[in-house]
Amino acid sequence: MRLKNKVAIVTGAGAGMGGAVAVAYAREGAKVVVVDVDEKLAQATVAKIQSVGGEASFIYTDVSEASRVKAMVASAVERYGGVDVLYNNAGVQFMKADSRAHELSEEIWDRTHAVNLKGAWLCAKYVIPAMMERGGGSIILVASPTGFRGCAPGATAYSSSKGGIIGLTRIMAVDYAKDHIRVNALFPATTETPMIAEALTGAEKRKRLAAAIPMGRIGQPEDVVGLAIFLAADEAAFCTGGFYMADGGMTAW
Repeated sequence: MRLKNKVAIVTGAGAGMGGAVAVAYAREGAKVVVVDVDEKLAQATVAKIQSVGGEASFIYTDVSEASRVKAMVASAVERYGGVDVLYNNAGVQFMKADSRAHELSEEIWDRTHAVNLKGAWLCAKYVIPAMMERGGGSIILVASPTGFRGCAPGATAYSSSKGGIIGLTRIMAVDYAKDHIRVNALFPATTETPMIAEALTGAEKRKRLAAAIPMGRIGQPEDVVGLAIFLAADEAAFCTGGFYMADGGMTAW
């Protein structure tokens, strides 16, 4: 078991990639804190983990609210004695409301950045002291190919928030390297998750989105699991500030 005796916080773990990673971490021996705003979905993830003999608990958290994030991390430390891994997956994408810059509402800009970028920073802010007490840890931020290139035309808020994740990854990797806290970013492709379910409705939409990926298919939540485990595990002890692609070639195209 590659994560035996580790404590992992997974945000946005109720479904999709977060859910898949939470279950995978538990299979590898981690105690998993399942974080989400949807209790029903999150409890389903906890049940899956428990069904395979893993240990997990749910903590309701809106990652854009500092007080809730602080309380979530404190609760995780109290329950399990510390935190070794943060997999920051929580995110939003307002498919219909996101748009070109001059057409974009301030509300959509603010909410997107509050969850995707501020939320990632807040989780790191409150997890890092706990990791320092453990002598180190691993922070994995979920980015997107849209942060590198304009492969989502009109998605101004989402793309810029994910571009911010790139900068956040780099600066935190440098700032905390001597504390033995590794910070890396994982880049999934367009992936079949509830967040973009509407965009995947209909054969033509699916065909068009798949055609934008060199490997010719839409990603599945399980496609990120291997990298998520590697980056959390001790075998990645010398890996920090890196960008790891599970995107079917989207970033390279």
